[in-house]
Amino acid sequence: MAWAKRGETEEVMPDVQALMAFAVMSFVLIVVPGPSVLFVIGRSLALGRRGGLISVLGNELGGLPLVLLVSVGLGAIVAQSAKLFLIIKLLGAGYLVYLGVQAIRHRRVDTGAMTAFGQRPTSSWRVLREGFIVGVTNPKTIVFFVAVLPRFVTPGNGSVVLQMAILGLVFTVIALACDACWALMASAARQWFATSPRRMSTMRATGGGMLVGMGATLALSPAKS
Repeated sequence: MAWAKRGETEEVMPDVQALMAFAVMSFVLIVVPGPSVLFVIGRSLALGRRGGLISVLGNELGGLPLVLLVSVGLGAIVAQSAKLFLIIKLLGAGYLVYLGVQAIRHRRVDTGAMTAFGQRPTSSWRVLREGFIVGVTNPKTIVFFVAVLPRFVTPGNGSVVLQMAILGLVFTVIALACDACWALMASAARQWFATSPRRMSTMRATGGGMLVGMGATLALSPAKS
């Protein structure tokens, strides 16, 4: 049963089959390397395991406002407005380029400030905030939610807004788990490079270059892709 009454309380849930189908589709889309994976790998190469995992958390938290936006119907307005979409896209792209340039600029490791894993200590809140900004300014996430979430909602199962919010949370949890795996794999490779300052410098520059390339690709992509 999609939802049931318990006294005066209504429990609203998407249809179980629709929820499972959405979870499977989300997993397939998330596990295939895309912009989010490239961001996570780039940050993990530049900042290490801790920075990579915190970036993942920030990125997924940044998607939650987009879930809410789409659930209440405002996401469709953003997705259909060429000007708003372009502004958000350029803000996100510009911020990615900024993060990439910063990683390249600070690619040389100060051995006196390195931790046991060969990485410079960085404020967790700063890394979390940076990941959040990247997540919340990703216009493709808005378009995805606007196009996909309504397809898995059954109007007769209760509040459409709550059903879409639940689906969005399911997507976020799956993305968090998958992206965390990418962060761990990338940071594991980075630890080997940490034994050499030159290799570490190259690794940080590579991560920064990935972010710059990702930002440029987003900025040059079609307005509504």
